[in-house]
Amino acid sequence: MAKRVSVDRWLFTVTMLLVFLGLVMVFSASAVMAGERFGSPYAFLLKQLVWAVAGLAAMVVAMRVDYRRYKHPALVFSFMGVTTLLLISVFFLDRSHHTHRWIHAGGFSFQPSELAKPVLILFLAYFLEGRAKTMDDLRNTVVPAAAPVLVFLALIVLQPDLGTAIACAGIAACIFYVAGLRMRYFAYALGASLLPLYVLIFRVAWRRDRILAFLNPYADRQKAGFHIIQSLIAVGTGGLTGTGLMEGKQKLFYLPEPHTDFIFAVTAEELGLVGAMFVVTLFAIFLWRGMRASWRTDDLFGRYLAVGITSMVVLQAFINISVVLGMMPTKGIPLPLVSYGGSSLFVTLACVGVLLNITKQAE
Repeated sequence: MAKRVSVDRWLFTVTMLLVFLGLVMVFSASAVMAGERFGSPYAFLLKQLVWAVAGLAAMVVAMRVDYRRYKHPALVFSFMGVTTLLLISVFFLDRSHHTHRWIHAGGFSFQPSELAKPVLILFLAYFLEGRAKTMDDLRNTVVPAAAPVLVFLALIVLQPDLGTAIACAGIAACIFYVAGLRMRYFAYALGASLLPLYVLIFRVAWRRDRILAFLNPYADRQKAGFHIIQSLIAVGTGGLTGTGLMEGKQKLFYLPEPHTDFIFAVTAEELGLVGAMFVVTLFAIFLWRGMRASWRTDDLFGRYLAVGITSMVVLQAFINISVVLGMMPTKGIPLPLVSYGGSSLFVTLACVGVLLNITKQAE
């Protein structure tokens, strides 16, 4: 089969639609709040627009760069080293929202944990490419591949950001699975994680409250269960076709973080079931085309990159939407390409550019 001469148009179109929809919904969800805080309803939109333009530029550049150029040890381990330093450096900076997740520079802020996701994908794709026949070798393959992942997870958990750490673990698990890691190692990893997860969730008061609120949000309507209840009210109010763009009520100081973690709830309220299903369909198409790219390439490095990037986007979307619908406990995971957040948008678009290049190079 001849090489493709252009990128996957489905994947490109879906990405552009999600970015455009995100800009529209960020403005709708944040206009009133931005006017109250900053005196301008466009404050959040303008920042998001700057990051969107920068991210799309990075995506176009990445689309044109042969993804095989990233397969260089100096590049891979430089990214690993820089990301590790950034993840450590946040602990020496001022806390923001009671966490050490952000690096602030001028009027912008950046989350190193967002960079950790693609860097882990790049490392695992590079390291596992030549070890397809030795995936059962615990000493020389499994442990050396898992060790950097565990270091990143530990640093992210300490910020604290358990949700992002779980997302990173899920991304790594997808790559390990496609690389041929035997299921017993997944069972070992799951068993080993039970005690740390128990301590991190049930021995930390605010996380335990989230679990209890997930099980019965109406037991504490004004505190622990407030997020889930307000989100479900927003989703239920939307009905089939929604209340209309800009006409939602829950975003008016009822729904916490309407432009970030709960932007899907605003979408469901204003655009209804039709709009919500449109968003879900876009992510389903992204999953289909991303996995299709991994299946169509014979290059293992490209296959692992494609699986990692696709799972990074779709897994986070699944978690975010599940939280909004009350199917999972509340986590601070944004909806990729849609939620407000510059570092997430920029990094995701750059990664999509790499994925698009893989579709171009696939046999």
